[in-house]
Amino acid sequence: MSRSPWRRDATRADSITGARIGLTQDLRGRQRRYVTAMLVRSACVVVMALTWSRWPAVAVCALVGGVVIPYVAVVAAQAGWRQQRGVRAELARPDPDPEPVPRVVLEPTLILPPERDPAG
Repeated sequence: MSRSPWRRDATRADSITGARIGLTQDLRGRQRRYVTAMLVRSACVVVMALTWSRWPAVAVCALVGGVVIPYVAVVAAQAGWRQQRGVRAELARPDPDPEPVPRVVLEPTLILPPERDPAG
């Protein structure tokens, strides 16, 4: 693919490959992973029920999978956007010797309703 001559000297646009995915896409992906993990857990429960009397070792492994998978699924579903933030900007450091702010003394004020003219 060749470029036209008038575009060769133009500056290139910034790359967005380092940008994180959108929140809706991230949420959809986390939901998909969670549902997949729960389907695997359901399969573990079914395998455990089918193999309990014939192969107890397989049934116990399926039972352990059925117990551990929900915890792993929740942790994986919660670990979304926060890990993709990248380098944080440095926080503003407070001034080492700030100038003191003058204090304003507020006096109590009593607000009375307007006086009515007795003649009026």
